[in-house]
Amino acid sequence: GRVRPFARAPLVHVDKSFSQVLESLDAAAFLTGTARHGRFVLQADVTQARSSDSAALPIGVDARVRLRQRSASLTAGYAWVADEHTTLDLMAGLRQWDIQAAVAVPGLLAAGSDTAFVDPIVALRWHQQLSPRWSSVAYVDAGGLGVGSDSTWQLLALANYHASGQLYVSAGYRHQYVDYRNAGKRLDVALSGPMLGLTWRWG
Repeated sequence: GRVRPFARAPLVHVDKSFSQVLESLDAAAFLTGTARHGRFVLQADVTQARSSDSAALPIGVDARVRLRQRSASLTAGYAWVADEHTTLDLMAGLRQWDIQAAVAVPGLLAAGSDTAFVDPIVALRWHQQLSPRWSSVAYVDAGGLGVGSDSTWQLLALANYHASGQLYVSAGYRHQYVDYRNAGKRLDVALSGPMLGLTWRWG
């Protein structure tokens, strides 16, 4: 992504492969919960990631970049298709962002900012039962529209294995993006990669 904590700071571009991201990643965690009552569905999602790295500037020196991103989404909607094998949920809601960004150029400057804003989003979630033990989930949302950020979107694809009882093992891929600009400040950041998780189902 590209990060400028405020108008007078340099615009720093960071583009790392998955293996390079693992080296610079300080911590990351994701938690998602879904509740249903009849055809009504409610979903909450929390993410957090912290990373630190260096990036080259056009002036020939390296800048140290630190980024901490938190997001919390809440959506509600209606199961448009709902049977024993398939659910298709149409939802709308809000995503709250809290992003701390800092750029330091040794001997020249150090700049940082803490930015918080809220985006409206619309979402689509599809769940397909493939066999007694296997299922898949695809989720996409999009929003921003200049209310908080210029744009934000998220994509998630998962394969789930029913391990035992209420326990499921999940593996897949997730991509999350936000483009926020305000008074010279710019946070144009994308986070993506494989994910592995556990799901506990009630009811």
